[in-house]
Amino acid sequence: MVTTACKEQCFSFAGISAKKETPVNFLTDPLEGRSTLRPADILVFGWVGGKHACVDLTGVSPLVGLGSSAFTVGQATLKAASGKVIKHEKACLDNQHVLLDISSWNITKMEEIQSQSDNFRSSASSLASSPVSRLPSNNFYYLRKPGSLRYPISFEDSPDWDDTNVEVTVTVEDSKDNNFAATTTASHSGSLSSPPQPEAVRNVSGDSIVWKDITVVVKGKRKYSDRVVKSSSGYALPGTMTVIMGPRKSGKSTLLRALAGRLDDSAYMYGEVFVNGAKSSMNYGSYGFVKRKNTLIGSLTVREYLYYSALLQLPGFLCEKKSVVEDAIAAMTLGDYANKLIGGHCCTKGLSNGEKRRVSIARELVMEPRFLFIDEPLYHLDSVSALMMMVNLKKLANTGCTLIFTIYQSSTEVFGLFDRICLLSNGKTLFFGETLSCLQHFSNAGFPCPIMQSPSDHFLRAINTEFDRIISVCQNWQDDHGDLASVNMDTGAAIRTLEKTYKSSADAEAVETMILRLTEREGPSLKSKGKASSATRITALTWRSLVVMSREWNYYWFRLILYMSLTLSIGTLFSGLGHSLTSVGARVASIFMFISFSSLLSICGVPAQLKEVKVYACEDSNKHSGAFVFLTGQFLASMPFLFLISISSSLLFYFLIGLRNGFSHMMYFVVNIFICLLVNEGIVLLVTTVLHDMFWSIVVLVFLHVMMMLSAGYFRVRSALPGLVWKYPMSNIAFHTLTIQGILENEYDGIVYTVGQVRTIPAYEALQNVYDVPPNDHSKWKNLMILSLMALGYRVLVFLWLQIHVKKFSFFGLLYRKRKINDKI
Repeated sequence: MVTTACKEQCFSFAGISAKKETPVNFLTDPLEGRSTLRPADILVFGWVGGKHACVDLTGVSPLVGLGSSAFTVGQATLKAASGKVIKHEKACLDNQHVLLDISSWNITKMEEIQSQSDNFRSSASSLASSPVSRLPSNNFYYLRKPGSLRYPISFEDSPDWDDTNVEVTVTVEDSKDNNFAATTTASHSGSLSSPPQPEAVRNVSGDSIVWKDITVVVKGKRKYSDRVVKSSSGYALPGTMTVIMGPRKSGKSTLLRALAGRLDDSAYMYGEVFVNGAKSSMNYGSYGFVKRKNTLIGSLTVREYLYYSALLQLPGFLCEKKSVVEDAIAAMTLGDYANKLIGGHCCTKGLSNGEKRRVSIARELVMEPRFLFIDEPLYHLDSVSALMMMVNLKKLANTGCTLIFTIYQSSTEVFGLFDRICLLSNGKTLFFGETLSCLQHFSNAGFPCPIMQSPSDHFLRAINTEFDRIISVCQNWQDDHGDLASVNMDTGAAIRTLEKTYKSSADAEAVETMILRLTEREGPSLKSKGKASSATRITALTWRSLVVMSREWNYYWFRLILYMSLTLSIGTLFSGLGHSLTSVGARVASIFMFISFSSLLSICGVPAQLKEVKVYACEDSNKHSGAFVFLTGQFLASMPFLFLISISSSLLFYFLIGLRNGFSHMMYFVVNIFICLLVNEGIVLLVTTVLHDMFWSIVVLVFLHVMMMLSAGYFRVRSALPGLVWKYPMSNIAFHTLTIQGILENEYDGIVYTVGQVRTIPAYEALQNVYDVPPNDHSKWKNLMILSLMALGYRVLVFLWLQIHVKKFSFFGLLYRKRKINDKI
């Protein structure tokens, strides 16, 4: 027990001023002139007998200010440095530190080291202004008292959840189903005056995954080697978070996809993957996979988007799906944004990147997966959003879900939440094991983490070969900090040293032992939860597309305005033509312009179509949808809007130009324009699906429409077109020809013009010099049927392309299917 007076004297001789306003401890080093706001348990303050004196501050009354003769730290500086410290659960290293327990201090012991501390602070004051004293020292390490509680966040209002601060040990129970149970034990470290707290023990049942000697070869993926992942081994346990960390192009995402069975067909995987001790693939619904980039529908609210996802994924009743959606919203802390549009609208902003990322994860949680694979969960997130994301994932892991995700870099607070880390560089595994053991591994290899540096920054600095470029740039460059000797490290040598050290370390042996234990017996197999029926999926997609199309103004509403403006312009330009023989040429010109430019305006729908294709690609990769379901739902949803556009614009054009009277003639004109728009939509969908790029889709569509306009028979009659290219195949592909022919036959069929007082000629003869129309009473219905088949045919081409592109049920899929070989290279 330490009295308040004793504490004040302890802190006074160390140059610390104590206040009681904010429950936060500090870690500081006067030699560097910096301090860091952290819930740390020690205070490195000086030298005692040639060793660092580490004062144990566990349970000490809160401090909010630090000061010494060498430096003074303000609140802003403390907050700015909050992400620069790591918490270790290692005992003090021999011959480097001496631990001074503040609870056992007395006035006599303080007086004995008072003079040594004063001498140290005076020497630190004289060195504080030199550049060398400001360089990080590799002799400083962050230590924690073994068994102390690990707080995930370093600020006062951190969320409370009981299952985070635990030590996880996994045992294979001798039960019939051979479930893997994670027994978690939390040791609470309270204040020094408080009695010891009892240990909390809980069991977490779930599923485990083991990968052994995984090697992935992708032809042409790397310049120096086709082996993207090289002999990687590890495991992930229920109730834990396993992170795959490494620099860019180190094989993180490839290894993640290999474990989830999501490799591209051009990739070859060698090695073994065990799920609950058995070599088996993961069934639908047993796992979730979240890609790096968010693919969401901005015009839907969070609750609507997740509800439609549940309709696409889950069988059963609607009430059950609603409860699952609410659970997913609560799991990702999205309750405040459940009724907010994901992409926002003209008056309000949409969700932030962090909130959108959580929606992407909640979409996979609808299936209640046993495994969750996430590629870069912190992609494009700020520090606050990243911390919030990891807190939610930690809570999710505590429910028994097995989490595996990749990460490039993280803050210190986020790093402290990881349970295990798989460190990759150039496809090689440099370490796998407990997160805190990785710091010891780097120290054993000769690369200790400096006290004021984030561990993830330190890891990437040592194993990222791109730092060699910085060395070459900074080789002869100097600044106020000296000659930058701290960046002069050969990353190639560091990688070889770390790999060699890991292979001969106890951590590698522990991994092999755990793999043997987890694979010696087969556990329960993962069962599929079933899928929603095709009818349910088509209904859900159709209704969702209707909602999206009605809310997004640039999908059809803006096109409706453009169509009406174009129709009004052409109608007023050609108004008052009359029905004489001299008006035939002008009437054909007006019809040609209306059909051609109306088709050209459909290119405005490329961005919306591209969004639909990207959403489909994301849902299809997770087996939430299919090509037939997507095309059917998209076709049914677009028909009301296309009919609205066709009937409004065609009726306006019909009456402005003064086309032939009669209801049947008018309805044929409307139906012809409607089917023409359906054909045009099919062409736009085909081009956007194949190219998958907005710029090139627009360029190709403009070119195709111009070519079809030239070969439509207006600028030169169809019978006079050159046979190669223009007549075959362009004039046959151009739907303009069939549409215009049908409209002209509908307009002039049975019409006879009087020439002079005696002679009469049929309208077909008058059209011969203007447009080529076959003199057949039923050709307009034939043209309408061909247009309908074209509208269907383009969507069939889209369906075939999607099937070949994703390598499903196709001959090409058999040729390029991936090889699953269980032998090592």
